[in-house]
Amino acid sequence: MAAGALAVLLSCLSCCGSALWRYHAASPNYRIFSTRTTITLEYEGTLFSEWSVPRTCSIKDKRSPKTELRCSTPGFQNIKPIVTGPDLEDERNLFVDSTNICFLWYLKIAQYYHNFTQVIMIWVYDPENADPAELQLKADAPSLNSYVLTRQMATLGQRPSIRTLLKRKFYLSDEKLKDGAWHISVPMAANDIIKDIKGNQVTFQDCFVSDVLFLLGFPWLTIPEIPGFLPISSPRGSQLMIVSAACVPSSIVLVAHMETFQTNDSFRTWTTIRVPPGILTDEERSNVSGVSISPDGVFFLINGVLYLKNTTTFVKLGSKENIPDGGIIGLTTRKWCWINYLLKANKRSNLAIWTRDAVYLGYDSLEFVEITNMKKVRESIYIPSIATLSIHSIVYTAHPFEFGMFLSYCLTCNVMKQIYLGIYNEDSRQWLLKDFSLNVTRDTFITPHFVYSSMPELILWDKHRIYYSYHDFSANGVIQTPTEFGNLSKLSDDSVIHDVYLDYYGNILVKMENNNLFFFKIYVRDAVKLPLWTNKATKTQFFLNSVSQVNFVSVFENGTLGVQEFPLSLEIRSATYKTKEKCPFVAFHNNIDRVFYILDKKKKLSIWAQIVYPENKGLYIIMELYGPKLLEYKFHNKYEIASGFCTKTMDIMLYQTINYEAVHDYFKLQDQNTGLMIIQVRPSEFGKTCPTPPRVFQVAIGCDASKYIVVKGFDYNDCPRHDFFYIIEKSYLRHRPNKNLRVKYSWKKYGCPLKVDFRTNFHPLLELHNENGYIENVEVNFIVWEIHGRDDYSFNMTMQKSGCLNEAQTWKSMTTLNKHLPLEEAWGPQLL
Repeated sequence: MAAGALAVLLSCLSCCGSALWRYHAASPNYRIFSTRTTITLEYEGTLFSEWSVPRTCSIKDKRSPKTELRCSTPGFQNIKPIVTGPDLEDERNLFVDSTNICFLWYLKIAQYYHNFTQVIMIWVYDPENADPAELQLKADAPSLNSYVLTRQMATLGQRPSIRTLLKRKFYLSDEKLKDGAWHISVPMAANDIIKDIKGNQVTFQDCFVSDVLFLLGFPWLTIPEIPGFLPISSPRGSQLMIVSAACVPSSIVLVAHMETFQTNDSFRTWTTIRVPPGILTDEERSNVSGVSISPDGVFFLINGVLYLKNTTTFVKLGSKENIPDGGIIGLTTRKWCWINYLLKANKRSNLAIWTRDAVYLGYDSLEFVEITNMKKVRESIYIPSIATLSIHSIVYTAHPFEFGMFLSYCLTCNVMKQIYLGIYNEDSRQWLLKDFSLNVTRDTFITPHFVYSSMPELILWDKHRIYYSYHDFSANGVIQTPTEFGNLSKLSDDSVIHDVYLDYYGNILVKMENNNLFFFKIYVRDAVKLPLWTNKATKTQFFLNSVSQVNFVSVFENGTLGVQEFPLSLEIRSATYKTKEKCPFVAFHNNIDRVFYILDKKKKLSIWAQIVYPENKGLYIIMELYGPKLLEYKFHNKYEIASGFCTKTMDIMLYQTINYEAVHDYFKLQDQNTGLMIIQVRPSEFGKTCPTPPRVFQVAIGCDASKYIVVKGFDYNDCPRHDFFYIIEKSYLRHRPNKNLRVKYSWKKYGCPLKVDFRTNFHPLLELHNENGYIENVEVNFIVWEIHGRDDYSFNMTMQKSGCLNEAQTWKSMTTLNKHLPLEEAWGPQLL
């Protein structure tokens, strides 16, 4: 072939092969997509002729590749570009809503580290009439239109507030506007990151302000850029690698073939991570094969060696940190965030690394511990001596204490190998070999991910196919497609799978290296192909932004980044409109409004779930429990049918029946019945269009560490503090010392002294509190002792007057019997 013909062919392939079209809305993250929305259509390519739109929509210039569209009628609107040539471009059926929500809240956050607070500046804006800075989320103050709109809404009674979903805190804005905006001060909190802005039900021109859910926690520090430092990157030609902090998803590290980028605000701004010269060779700096992020910094895997980069240093890790000096083949961190959990062990890992023969867990402050190796595995289960056994990969599950170890096993290893799975619980320190196996060719590498569920359920993929294992490994197979038997490469011009995105809503998005997209949902066994959104030649990755929406980030050859919002829900509705696929149920409701519940002794948890579905579908509600069997439960089902729809409601009661009275070893029994269970409530069937995900939550059975006991009447603030000493006469002390005891009163520990008339009997009343205040009175027997050894007090009741048939334990008898113990341990339930 002549050079000129080859150049023309390559140019044609580059142009025509990457032709695509997409749409945009002024509303960030497509939160408002209605009859009031101006929709921007954009065609990328050279074959464009004109736009085809329905009569219910008006288009500004149908012959322009980039134009504006408005649809006056709600519903699905069929839109596509007409192109020259034999190929047809994808059509979309965009769902245009009819809603009275027209306005949005704009947030600008200021960080104050001296008192660890965040001041959130809030105003109302209309995305159809906002300034470009507001639409790009870069505004520092309200625009003129937003200023007037905000003042008008405030006059009508609007006043926003912030509610936190985990700790249920409530923060109200200042009553008066300042600089055209409301201000709310909230404390920095790493364990209360999910927040919701709500306003009053106030309308202006029949329009409401949309509530917004956003993520805001304790900000992470950005690694500074230092002049003279050198880039660190992946090999040239490789795909993008991206990692984020599980509980701070806006903190992201992106590795490309020319740089490594870091952001703490979902790529609204970013910096580069570079390393000092002289530590790595040029070849090593451009050979990153793995990356993870943790509170200690950013970990890089280069040529089998682990390196750490943080705000102060770049260092090679090895035997000094109790990990191998080489031979490391992988590293990973947790994907799913559990801020609260009940941990009986001392600590929980935040990083796992592995070689072919051993697994190491990483903890805070660069502490690493070897958990297992292949020698121990061979000793615990039967493996033929001639068999080859190695670690394939390590992945954290959705359980806060567990990870899965995938083992590669083969006998002759000529053609096939088997992948097996063992799960390790960091709290119980036990391994469990699961009933899972997958046969693949010898050179196939499988990438597994556990989905967000109570049971260990996962999807896996090689270069061409997605595998699933649902319902505690009882349902296994390949995700199917309408053609090609699930081979996604054949539906993507022979491209291979790059990465898979999973979220807390059960959405699963598959991205090919050429940016083709496929979608399916948890418990669904087939995928649908979505229209191309990004140019096939552009290196892209997806990430979760600060309002829990999936976005794409692209890296260009000049070292710059581009971020594109992706309307996942609109694309799903468009793709499933042709197939007439519907969710099998109409509604799925429940009162599970937390992800963490704690059940103390004698407490019960009552929840309910309700499903509405078309008659004769036969759906029902499933509750799945995972973990130690610590709870009893009762079900009560109600069933109604009306107008062709069935409604099933399940009331669930969770409780314990353990009797702790007069047991031989109270603390042992308590420990045996303390632990964590993961529970999931879900419909019996799911579909790709179902908007409501299964409800997954923890139930911790045991003592609530956030609760504490106080003596009623004591106060820590309403008294002047000063150095206060008092003298105890030596004749009043139990050991009869030679001199009097001088005691300094601790205001910090005991608070203000309680004033009691010496002529009255003192009977302390105990109250149970948490960070929100009083909960209830403590109606139990308790022991009071004098911590300095006084014995000059007396009691107003005798055993005989109390009706005791036998001599009971007394303070005197127990301290005499246990002279070797401190006073606080001389009498208690551990000695019963």
